[in-house]
Amino acid sequence: MGAKNYQADCVVVGAGLAGIYACLKLLEAGKKVILLDRDTRAHMGGQAVESFGGVFMADSPLQRRFGIKDSFDLAYRDWCSFAEFTGADELGRAWARGFIENSTRLLYDGLKKYHVSYFPVVHWVERGLFVPGNSVPRFHMVWGTGFGLMKRLSAALLAYEGKGNFQIHFQHNVKSFIELQGKIVGIEGVCEADQETFKATGDNIIMAAGGYGANLDLVRKNWHRDWSKPPKDLLVGCNQFNDAQLHEQVRHLGGDVINLDRMWNYAAGIPHPHPKRERHGLSLVPPKSALWMDALGKRIGPVPLVTAFDTRSMVSAICKAPAGYSWQIMNRKIAVKELAVSGSEHNPAIRDEKLISFLLSVLLGNNKLVDHFLKDSAHFVTAPNLAELVQKMNAINQPYIIEPELLKSEIETYDQMIGRGPTYFNDDQLRRLIQLRNYKGDRLRTCKFQKILDPAAGPLIAVKLNILVRKSLGGVKTNLRSQALRPDNSVVPGLYAVGESAGFGGGSIHGLRALEGTFLGNCVYNSEMAVNSILAGN
Repeated sequence: MGAKNYQADCVVVGAGLAGIYACLKLLEAGKKVILLDRDTRAHMGGQAVESFGGVFMADSPLQRRFGIKDSFDLAYRDWCSFAEFTGADELGRAWARGFIENSTRLLYDGLKKYHVSYFPVVHWVERGLFVPGNSVPRFHMVWGTGFGLMKRLSAALLAYEGKGNFQIHFQHNVKSFIELQGKIVGIEGVCEADQETFKATGDNIIMAAGGYGANLDLVRKNWHRDWSKPPKDLLVGCNQFNDAQLHEQVRHLGGDVINLDRMWNYAAGIPHPHPKRERHGLSLVPPKSALWMDALGKRIGPVPLVTAFDTRSMVSAICKAPAGYSWQIMNRKIAVKELAVSGSEHNPAIRDEKLISFLLSVLLGNNKLVDHFLKDSAHFVTAPNLAELVQKMNAINQPYIIEPELLKSEIETYDQMIGRGPTYFNDDQLRRLIQLRNYKGDRLRTCKFQKILDPAAGPLIAVKLNILVRKSLGGVKTNLRSQALRPDNSVVPGLYAVGESAGFGGGSIHGLRALEGTFLGNCVYNSEMAVNSILAGN
């Protein structure tokens, strides 16, 4: 049987947020479009479907409504500080400035036409630790999480099916690009449903095929020097097809793939209790009132680890600790009030847009989530006393041994400082808890200086945490039109790269760090830049 042949004005590879948004804009402009994706139709939407749905915006209506004084200049200053851009990152700076100045227009106003709205609280994440981060809250949560966002956008796109100008094909593994007289004019690959080959040609090709986080060999090879050596047991928090297959093909064409050592990994990963793919991990939102320990039972420091300040520095500290993984020690009271999971799957009240259920979980705590992990996750252990807890920890801590007296001393030192009262707090974690509780968006979800060994707050809980690989901050180098570039900055004609394929913009928009919520937003932004360029005939 011969190869399948598809033809359109534009061919888009990847049915995640970046690819779907690009298709929508092209179709709305009257273009004929083909969308190809390696996954099944049931998994349309890619990683964004599983995401929490946080979106970075500067000077948004929600910020102004709650008296949060923000500006494009302040956001850009924070971005550059956190990114720690180098002299080679001029494109990254320009991408960042462009996104910030268009974030509210695109993500707040622009997505309204697809019935996307936001929960009326702006969260404050990545505040900065050793370098300044977000000076003000900017993390806007999509009502419905990433699941709701992609449900709406996918529905808008699929409404074009059967109208003659749009085709979508799943289980299509794109293997290579087709080049003709120096221009990229198509792609070719294999349909994994029937093993037939296919070709798709068009005037422009948009690569929206994700990053490289599922390719652990590539991740280890490019592990950043700041992080010591990569841990033995890495978890994967991204789509299994984020394997850099097309990045290698871009290099074969002479295109530039840059900054592969820049990754946005998470410090608090656990294996998914019911995995859907190899090394499938979940990223916990770790309790801020818990103590973060190494594999020997010593508190990680000298600066204590507390989430919401600098994720990258936490990953670095854990990678340099014995074993390359960590433990959090808490009690049930802390876990019920503060423990969460980043993603749509374990946030059903927000995902399913049930406001009353969500408010009740904030006010009463999330007992159901805690019980789920205590029952189904081998990385959660619980005990009525510390001696028994250490025994259970050591059972899954081999070859390392936690010394009970060392762990007890570390916890008691912390608890005793809480007992002396806030006036005498001389512990950086407690000082940061004061700062966190000063913001009303955090106060309801943060305990008021809770002792770990408080009998009334028990039983004790320990969670074994692995580094989780999630997002790629490097990728195909592009100009501000999302056109793929060669090392000499000349354009690869006919080829665009958007979303995580381009490290979410240019291959360098985030520098070393992300202010969070910048991933979904930049999928939209650099897809719009690609579409604008195509429509302008560039």
